[in-house]
Amino acid sequence: MLHPEIDLEAEYNNRARVPDHPAHIAAWHRDAAAYRASAKCELDLPYGAGERNRIDFFYPAGGDLGGPVVLFIHGGYWQALDKSSASHLARGANLRGLTVAVPSYSLAPAVSLATIVSEIEAAADFVINRTGRAIVASGHSAGGHLSACLMAGPEAAARRAIRAALPISGLFDLVPLVPTSINKALGLIPKEARRLSPIHSPAPVGSHLIAAVGGAESDEFRRQSRMVAEQWGEAGVVTNLYEVPGAHHFDVINGLAEPDDPLVDALVRLSTVA
Repeated sequence: MLHPEIDLEAEYNNRARVPDHPAHIAAWHRDAAAYRASAKCELDLPYGAGERNRIDFFYPAGGDLGGPVVLFIHGGYWQALDKSSASHLARGANLRGLTVAVPSYSLAPAVSLATIVSEIEAAADFVINRTGRAIVASGHSAGGHLSACLMAGPEAAARRAIRAALPISGLFDLVPLVPTSINKALGLIPKEARRLSPIHSPAPVGSHLIAAVGGAESDEFRRQSRMVAEQWGEAGVVTNLYEVPGAHHFDVINGLAEPDDPLVDALVRLSTVA
């Protein structure tokens, strides 16, 4: 339920909340390009017919452990960025022996959010079929939403192939976005926002989820991660909530580039149960 006293625009407009966000996004692109230049990788593999239906694979230099593949989904409120901003976030998991796949997907307003969800399902199917391995789904912000949709989205009940996820600063209830400026490109009405919200789908009982969020993020972003951990936990999902100390929305993912970071520890832990 929405509370009229909450300023939803201020709570969900992260670019307004973090004035120096352009510097953080520029650093993502710089560090991602540097990692692509040095990493063992395969780039721009097509997983679908769309122009942006491309995926990159990043491999541990010494060979991986043979376990699940981490599927990391970039953020941008479903309307910005692409996989080229996230390559470096594979580094920590690669150094721990995990293969990481990073897809792009079509963006709003050119396509609907329902189409984006379907494209990410196709990307996940491509990874599973190509590798013969399970997936640990992860992602940042909008990517956190999409990673949870792989476990409990509108079509997930028929799939149930993905049993572990690490959404970082994810969105699990989209209804609060409807009256905000973020929805201008998405065009969501409340009914569709609810349908595409993982928290309003049947919980993926028996799965494992670690919801991470920055300790300096808005009350609503922290509430969303707490909500999914609590509600899914009560429904039979093995859940944990992890707040990255002092992190805001644009630096909360930085630890994924470091092999000894708690976020990478979480991916390794989830890889044992996927």
